[in-house]
Amino acid sequence: MLRRRQFLRDATTAAFAATIRNLWAQPSDAPNAAQSAHERGPIRVGSCTLGLENAASAGLDGIEVNVGPAADQLSIASGEALERYQDLIQQTGIPICSLMMSLLNSHPLAQDPRGPAWLEQSIAAAKALKAPIILVAFFGAGDLLDPQGHLKSDELEVVIKRLKAAAPIAKDAGVTLAVENYLSGQENARLLDRINHEAVRVYYDVYNTGTTKGHDVPADIRLLGSRIVQFHFKNGPNFLDHDPSKFEPIAAAIQAIHYRDWVVLETSSPTQNPVDDTKRNADYLRSLFR
Repeated sequence: MLRRRQFLRDATTAAFAATIRNLWAQPSDAPNAAQSAHERGPIRVGSCTLGLENAASAGLDGIEVNVGPAADQLSIASGEALERYQDLIQQTGIPICSLMMSLLNSHPLAQDPRGPAWLEQSIAAAKALKAPIILVAFFGAGDLLDPQGHLKSDELEVVIKRLKAAAPIAKDAGVTLAVENYLSGQENARLLDRINHEAVRVYYDVYNTGTTKGHDVPADIRLLGSRIVQFHFKNGPNFLDHDPSKFEPIAAAIQAIHYRDWVVLETSSPTQNPVDDTKRNADYLRSLFR
């Protein structure tokens, strides 16, 4: 019985290793699918709340995909999942603009021993799917701030160590690790200074930092500049166009730093019609940048 259990463990380990090797075997010099997406202005609009099947109907240029729940092997890293997404990309003509590691909100990168492996699996999957960005999340249990708003120094040290270790792997894969958190622009700048690697940048959520935390979002954006690699836009339970006075200065700041890439909608569905509501938000978002 012991020999049989050892055999099963060895077989499982070998199968997982083969999957990872196959992911890395994908050619890295192939054109990025996102680069060939239809551009409708200075930005490209994605969503993390719709699937590839509905993206075109909502007028989107791309989709952000979750890596899946906590497990020794992330679902996004399985050969079956990669093949399914690659088929959908080919069928729809819609690229995956980024991957999202939301599992880190309940299984923090600083605390879970599987964190480094999750980063590597996500990098390998992003390379296979030609998704240039991985959102590395720090909310919920993974928040880098304590209830009083102070940095969790011990956890921050672990995060820096783990991101530093993963950064060269990400760079070799042509992928950027983008930290999304509740930190201010200055705190994020100091975090990036300490990591000191071009493959780690900021994923800036204009609602989390502004409405939730009360930061000066346009000032943060101007301070961080090119250190921001991607944006999330949302407006709680409302459409974006419900608060133009909030989003017009933000769009002006984004234009001021000469950002011309993906802005991903993380919007709700006020009418309970996700496709139509996403299209309305996408149309308004594009109008801000014309």
